Amino acid sequence: MTQLEQLRAAMGQAGVDALWVSDPANVRAVSGFSSGKDGKVLVTPEGAVLYTDGRYTVQAGEESRIEQHIARPPETYQDAAERVRGARVGFEAEHLTVAGLEALREHWGEADLVPTRGLVERLRLLKTPEEVEAIREAQALADRVFAGVRPMIRAGVRELDVALELETGLRRAGAEVGFNVIVASGPRGAMPHGVASERVIEEGDLVTVDFGARVRGYHSDMTRTVAVGRPSDEMRRVYGAVLEAEEAAVAAVKPGVRAADLDALARGILERHGLAEAFAHSLGHGVGLNIHEGPGLRAASEDVLAPGMVITVEPGAYLPGVGGVRIEDLVLVTQDGYEVLSHTPREALPG
Repeated sequence: MTQLEQLRAAMGQAGVDALWVSDPANVRAVSGFSSGKDGKVLVTPEGAVLYTDGRYTVQAGEESRIEQHIARPPETYQDAAERVRGARVGFEAEHLTVAGLEALREHWGEADLVPTRGLVERLRLLKTPEEVEAIREAQALADRVFAGVRPMIRAGVRELDVALELETGLRRAGAEVGFNVIVASGPRGAMPHGVASERVIEEGDLVTVDFGARVRGYHSDMTRTVAVGRPSDEMRRVYGAVLEAEEAAVAAVKPGVRAADLDALARGILERHGLAEAFAHSLGHGVGLNIHEGPGLRAASEDVLAPGMVITVEPGAYLPGVGGVRIEDLVLVTQDGYEVLSHTPREALPG
């Protein structure tokens, strides 16, 4: 069954005849068009159409797997109106703006507009071999860049300079920077999203580095916490606890495992080390066209792991005013277990 056939089956279960796709990543997933923020897709029982404007005539023709209609609103809506007359049309409630919905109502008066959630996202949970290869390439590139930058993470160097070298390395290697690079040293390590600052790294600091590449639209994601000199005994203890939790959770990855149970496994280990309150976020998330997508590895998740999912496993512990540790690997769920896609070693702390 093709992706469009799967999507139409999901549309039928949701009770809609057609679907207006507006989320940029979903536009790309359905059509192949890489400038999804400037496109929309209409999926009907008869076909699928990519709508974009004249700036992308050549690009859409080269990239899109589906029919293209080159126009700007209101012509876009007018063309689509003929295709959805009298139909129940789903729209992506978590993305379409109020103004966008009003425009649809104005032009599609003879259609019944119905909010939907997650129809395309659920299809994106399982990556195709081509998607896995793009993610694998992005992560291999990020591993190589990190290996080149690791020697400069030392006392006297600003966090910003480390981040700049990582970003420059990614671009020189032909990738895009996947997201804002996190470099959080010393006490700033207590900030899970501590993007690089002007702070100068000091002797005895732990330094958390979280970054990723984007290749052909697909992301990688990895975090390593490294030592500059000898950290305090307390931070060495925290590092050991986080590493134990991370390794145990990765080893438990396989088809059929509940994402919530993985989160509970890592959380339980950190709790035994007295760090339950210090683990301030979920265990991980899916990675693909978006850096954060399904499945969600958190306590409330109903997701179950299946072959083809690409996830992060990233427990952390954050002590305000002291520092923090996060270790994150990128993991592919295979038919009988898992494959770790991030190959940068998890460093042993100096004695």
